[in-house]
Amino acid sequence: MALFSQMGNYRNFGLFAMRVGLGILMFLHGLPKLTGGIAKWESLGQNMGHLHIHFFPVFWGFMCAVTETIGGIFCVLGLWFRMVSLLMVINFIVAIAALFAMGKGILESSEAIELCFVFIGCFFLGAGSYSIDKS
Repeated sequence: MALFSQMGNYRNFGLFAMRVGLGILMFLHGLPKLTGGIAKWESLGQNMGHLHIHFFPVFWGFMCAVTETIGGIFCVLGLWFRMVSLLMVINFIVAIAALFAMGKGILESSEAIELCFVFIGCFFLGAGSYSIDKS
């Protein structure tokens, strides 16, 4: 269609807009987890048990909170974007496993599933030209 034939010229702006939007939302989602303290981290880390990892729940919970908060900032900046995307995918795999273990179905878990696929796509696409890494 002629109307959209030039949109490919704005690919990097599209990546920038997606990266900034996702990064801000992940930062806002992760900040309460990061500032929640050891009890919150332990609660988050218990979710690793659904993947049969039962040691150091405080560490895993803290890493979840750091990934979402600091990873969100790095996502906005485009800094180490592929690494952040991979860590987010791992984060959402754990979230999906926890939701399914709680008896939630696909529809109730759809936000985590959708974001997992979005970050898989981000991993392959990269940050684009409008980033600190410029990769």
